[in-house]
Amino acid sequence: MVKQFIKIGLVSISDRASQGVYEDKGIPSLQHWLRQALITPFECVARLIADEQADIESTLMDLVDVEGCHLILTTGGTGPALRDVTPEATLAVADKEMPGFGEQMRQISLHFVPTAILSRQVAVIRKQCLIINLPGQPKAIQETLEGLKDAEGKVLVHGIFAAVPYCLDLLATEDFPMPYLETNEQVVKTFRPKSALKPT
Repeated sequence: MVKQFIKIGLVSISDRASQGVYEDKGIPSLQHWLRQALITPFECVARLIADEQADIESTLMDLVDVEGCHLILTTGGTGPALRDVTPEATLAVADKEMPGFGEQMRQISLHFVPTAILSRQVAVIRKQCLIINLPGQPKAIQETLEGLKDAEGKVLVHGIFAAVPYCLDLLATEDFPMPYLETNEQVVKTFRPKSALKPT
């Protein structure tokens, strides 16, 4: 039987936040956005960890292999600094890479800052879970998930989350069925081909 909720892992990666030097803003920002964007019931499993590749890898594996997450969103650790190893850790636990997500995130961010080309976000699949590295700043998280809209709300550049529900559909197996993820179209409109639409 298909679970009626989606299980989402949220991982904030920051040396200082994990040490309590300052308050983590990544996980609260993601939780707030998901509450606004998702119609389908969801459950979050949150982790706040340091910029240590081994810790990031073990956390991602635990969220997929033990917790059974359908989707994992990470924030932080994707820049060029020596301590930024989130992409390396994500690729190390991957079965497949999904380069379009990183390409689109950088494309969106380039509309705001030229330093978007320094970002190294990746997305991968481990088993039946989609793992996406998001930017570290709450504003950039929202922009990359939702995309760019004009004053009337018309989409100018698609956000990455528009493709997430159909990606999860494609990852479903008999042993690991997926909930049919639906979104609030005022925040982000899901795209599925007609053949994948659920009958109303």
